[in-house]
Amino acid sequence: MCQLFALSCNVPSAVTFSFTGLSARGGQTGEHADGYGLAFHDERRCRLFIDEGRACDAALAGFLRQHPIRARTVLAHIRKATQGPVQLSNCHPFLREWQGRHWSFCHNGDLKDFHPRLSGSHLPIGETDSERAFCWMLQELRRRFRSSRPTGWAQLAPVIAELAERIGRHGVFNFLLSDGEAVYAHASTRLFWLQRAHPFPTAHLVDHDIALDLSVANGPDDRMVLVATEPLTRNEAWRPFAEGELKVFVAGELVWQHVPQAVMKAGVVRDEASRTTLAMSA
Repeated sequence: MCQLFALSCNVPSAVTFSFTGLSARGGQTGEHADGYGLAFHDERRCRLFIDEGRACDAALAGFLRQHPIRARTVLAHIRKATQGPVQLSNCHPFLREWQGRHWSFCHNGDLKDFHPRLSGSHLPIGETDSERAFCWMLQELRRRFRSSRPTGWAQLAPVIAELAERIGRHGVFNFLLSDGEAVYAHASTRLFWLQRAHPFPTAHLVDHDIALDLSVANGPDDRMVLVATEPLTRNEAWRPFAEGELKVFVAGELVWQHVPQAVMKAGVVRDEASRTTLAMSA
């Protein structure tokens, strides 16, 4: 299946180091060779780069590994096609506008018999189950939140958790969603996260024999959260999501999380801190 990556930080940061490791999984150390993409959020706007080539050796991917683009929020995706042919219109992240903001979305999984009725407010361009899910989620959010002004993550998060559970009944639904302010990360099966803050370590990539002293590029007040399908570094404390868990990250902090009641009752989650939380502010 596909490889997901997200970055949330309190100051604009580059992802050249992380993308060097992630892109190797696009045909070199992994079999995810059916396209890739990155979305760099700058407040309400987003710069999107997508390509149907292999992330490990495509020219655009090489450019993005060598030329830092700084952003507070970044989503990235390395595709292994399950639904829809290998073509540009099926490459993630997908991008749409809602409430005057660019929203980006990428998905890892396979949804069976998922053909929701779409009203026309958001329609797929490609042929993937992923883009259909994204369009339907935005359609539902638009229906429930009719204000023209951006709705905050505290109001959106419980609704997104509900929508994720409904879509997840159709199959594997690991996804990343962002409007540039918050990153909503949902694990149907497998997802990891890591917070970096002072003192920053020297990080060693899993997919390359490359290390980076993060203290050189980051100041004492910087903080960031990374999310990935599989840990990108071998010497940092990546933590797994629970099955069905939704986490929300803002400015490099975990601000909200939810685990479905069915998972809680099954005893999968034992840590009290993993229950629904709304203790921090944006």
